[in-house]
Amino acid sequence: MSAAEDQVEHAAFPAPQVSELTAPYWNALAEGRLTFQRCVACRHAWLPARTECPRCLGREAVWETASGNARLVSWVVYHHGYHPYFASRLPYTVAVVELAEGPRMIAGLAPHERPLRIDLPLKLVIQHEAGAALPRFAAAGQGVR
Repeated sequence: MSAAEDQVEHAAFPAPQVSELTAPYWNALAEGRLTFQRCVACRHAWLPARTECPRCLGREAVWETASGNARLVSWVVYHHGYHPYFASRLPYTVAVVELAEGPRMIAGLAPHERPLRIDLPLKLVIQHEAGAALPRFAAAGQGVR
């Protein structure tokens, strides 16, 4: 085994950095729910977590649970692993998805059989990896491989 292959085989999972601000998001995922913040003042919804509303700069937000329904906005297929942990998964797809409730987020797509297209209906799939619950999406009506 070469040094490069050994590095890939023993690469550590790049775990999410959980902070006081993001803990509600990660805790909800561990419970099987995807959450997002909504501004109390203007009702704008967003991800990722932040201390103020990106629309009105209001500082009071509540956490809401997403339905799990989304649509595909854009995607990229990675053919080169930018972290050694992911090298064995190549190629893999990362997408911008818009939740039915409005927020957009970047997430991995589960392996897919159908051709991808803009506005493809998606469904949330929470997958557990190296002790972390991660939001991924699959084409609605398609099983996850």
